Amino acid sequence: MNATPTAALLIAPAAVPLLAAAAYALTPVRAPRPVPARVRVRQPVGVGAHTGAADPLPGRDTGVLAGRDTGELPGRGAGELPGRGAGELPGRGAGELPGRGRGMLPGQAAEAPDGGLLGTPPRSPGATPGSPGRQPATWAGLVSPLAILLCGCLLAVRVPRTGPLTACSGLLRADALSVWMLLVVGAVALIACGSGPAYLAGERAAGRASRRTAWRYQVLVQAFLAAMCLAVVTANLGVLWVAVEATTIVTAFLVGHRRTRTSVEAAWKYVVICSAGIALAFLGTVLIYYAARQAGVAESWALDWPTLVAHAGRLDPGVTRLGVTLVVLGFGAKAGLVPLHAWLPDAHSQAPAPVSALMSGVLLSVAFSAILRYRVIADAALGAGFTRVLLAGIALLTLALAAALLLAQRDHKRMLAYSSMEHMSLIALATAVGGPLALSAALLHIAGHGLAKSAGFCAAGRILQLTGTSRIGRIRGLLGRAPLLGGVFGCAVAALLGFPPFGLFASELGIARAGFAAGTGFALVTAAALLLVLTAFAALAARTAHMLLGPAPDSPTSHSRKGTWPLLLALVACAVLGTTTGPLTGLLRAAAGAIGGR
Repeated sequence: MNATPTAALLIAPAAVPLLAAAAYALTPVRAPRPVPARVRVRQPVGVGAHTGAADPLPGRDTGVLAGRDTGELPGRGAGELPGRGAGELPGRGAGELPGRGRGMLPGQAAEAPDGGLLGTPPRSPGATPGSPGRQPATWAGLVSPLAILLCGCLLAVRVPRTGPLTACSGLLRADALSVWMLLVVGAVALIACGSGPAYLAGERAAGRASRRTAWRYQVLVQAFLAAMCLAVVTANLGVLWVAVEATTIVTAFLVGHRRTRTSVEAAWKYVVICSAGIALAFLGTVLIYYAARQAGVAESWALDWPTLVAHAGRLDPGVTRLGVTLVVLGFGAKAGLVPLHAWLPDAHSQAPAPVSALMSGVLLSVAFSAILRYRVIADAALGAGFTRVLLAGIALLTLALAAALLLAQRDHKRMLAYSSMEHMSLIALATAVGGPLALSAALLHIAGHGLAKSAGFCAAGRILQLTGTSRIGRIRGLLGRAPLLGGVFGCAVAALLGFPPFGLFASELGIARAGFAAGTGFALVTAAALLLVLTAFAALAARTAHMLLGPAPDSPTSHSRKGTWPLLLALVACAVLGTTTGPLTGLLRAAAGAIGGR
């Protein structure tokens, strides 16, 4: 077997997004040129301040604003901006600059919504300020997801036949679980990146984004994909920890992307809580390393996952028990499980909608895949009983909390975030049950949840742009206002509720069957979980119905249908996955077998 194609297939999923991030970073938006002092806005502007009496803009006749021949905007008086008094900028008091509060940093230039300066000539579309080149086209962001999907598909053909593939001296390894997660990451990334340009266009039209913020967004999203793919394909548990920590650093900037007070607060909350969780995971990793060294494993292989699985019976039980507990709590924080779950609703509600889709659809699952790896080591070293009790307890607590908070939820993005906690707890419960059926259902649930939640979050972001609010009580008649968008959101929530034919129906049915067949203890746990799922079902259904149904507002609302194709693609894929796994059946069984489902 030729090693070069194998190495390329394992390296490319992380390397291509990293190269894409570098390509975006090397075509930056140059900092705006300083505005001459005479046209800087220093204090409130009085009536008629820009009517052409004095201080004309550079290179133009008196009273001429950027790109216009008169001092008047359409349908307004001279120097008057839409819907405001003369000299007053949109949505602010007199003299305030767009995108800044009254406490703008000293000496900061006034920035227009398109990333330029107020009063400067308009730039041609796609041109980088101050340079003859262009920024990468909007479709360039789809290269990375397509590359990840392509590598996943090629590996899905080879791995079930040949077994795990390795590269880079064993540092990179693709078994069936890695390939399954790689396919999920690529599919959700394709949906999120396909929805990104339309979402950013809506933000720019509303004055909430600029060329600079769009450029920064693209760089961070590509780096985010690279970190997740590295976490999926690495065989070294230390590198796995580094990759998961890298996702925390990158997504912290994405959560605070809008730079509002609420988003920055959510970003800091996310960093503090997830860093605490990752610190626990680091301590757990160190303890597993220590146990491996005490068992005689060579230093260079003491964190290699296949080596640890092979020597798990020789690990010290006390050290391994403590290490696995810390790892489950630490990576459970990134997976949205109690007790370190509090970051999730704030971060998901404040991040841009495509980023929320990536975080909920795959980041939580990538973090949980680390727990699946450690579970195999713990079961071999301690027996299956320890992790079963630990994961079942965490799953029930998380599910109870999510159901209770969904009953009181009034924000549709936070509603979807708490729904993510509900579904991650079901995956944890299936992992606790164990066995081929339960683990296959858990992996199927990961894929179905990623597809449905990415469609739901991207649709929720478009709803926020359409209505101007995320409050459920203020949104009525969505099906009448925007039938396509409302239908996509309704179908995404129906998929999350487990309606057939979507994939979550099949996976939840498999989890329930496996739970009731696992003995009296797990039958009771499964029954309690189903009651909590029914509570969450009622809360989600009632709030979604409030948003979709009812009379549409009298005033028509314009809505662009651009960027809807990825959401429709996600729903179709989720429905197909619920009907049949088709060519993925062998891979799904092999992935379940790789984590103990034999």
